[in-house]
Amino acid sequence: MSQKRKAILLFISIIFIDQFFKLYIKSNFWLGQEYHMIGNWFIIHFTENNGMAYGMELGGVIGKISLSVFRLVAVSIIGWYILHLIKKGTNTGVILGFTAIMAGAFGNIIDSAFYGLLFGSSDWMHVAEFMPKAGGYAPFLFGKVVDMLYFPVIDTQMPSWVPIWGGGQFVFFQPVFNIADSAITIGVAYMLFFERKFFKS
Repeated sequence: MSQKRKAILLFISIIFIDQFFKLYIKSNFWLGQEYHMIGNWFIIHFTENNGMAYGMELGGVIGKISLSVFRLVAVSIIGWYILHLIKKGTNTGVILGFTAIMAGAFGNIIDSAFYGLLFGSSDWMHVAEFMPKAGGYAPFLFGKVVDMLYFPVIDTQMPSWVPIWGGGQFVFFQPVFNIADSAITIGVAYMLFFERKFFKS
């Protein structure tokens, strides 16, 4: 299989898996609803955010537009760069690493661009309606990103002698994220750990 086909297959696979889970969660869970998969450390927890990976946000209308434009530009540049690398005959691992990053970014763009148009608002008591008669909850590019993966592997109270945080609750890993976020993180980690020669060259 050619490098181009491998990249396309990986891209489509990540988008499909990401959107499958997001659409299922958005259509079947109310905001804040959770399901414990494995004990108290692997939880499906439905939440939404207006911003970047792992719940980080840029505030206000300007922040939302800036983030959406940045994502679109970044995905376009990465896509062009992947084609450039394929033409140069670059190592397949590098191409797939960049493809995972691009697919993750694109997966979250889909939420921001279309979920506000396709769904009603999710709230703490009701599941969002698909294609409501009154229209969606937000205009194009102003939708929220669906997150659902929560891994509070450590959930404990800090000892009182610890400076600043003593006596408080400590949770690791606290952010709720999605498959697209994971693809970005895995793509970056793979490139840093296994493709160092590419960056040196």
